[in-house]
Amino acid sequence: MAKRPPITNRVRELREAHGAMSQATLGKEIGVTRQTIIAIEQGRYSPSLESAFRISRVFGVGLEDVFGWAGD
Repeated sequence: MAKRPPITNRVRELREAHGAMSQATLGKEIGVTRQTIIAIEQGRYSPSLESAFRISRVFGVGLEDVFGWAGD
């Protein structure tokens, strides 16, 4: 089994705070599949830098408001 990346995120929390945005809607907004959003939320996949910026822009917050480094 692959080791989980050390990147944490608040994607699920931010989706819920933005009118319970669906994973499919967020995926469409940033150009990835719903399955990719699920993997990001579960910490099984680290998004590309471009996708990370797109996610933070959808929620109108800074990159570090969405993503963090485990242990910080």
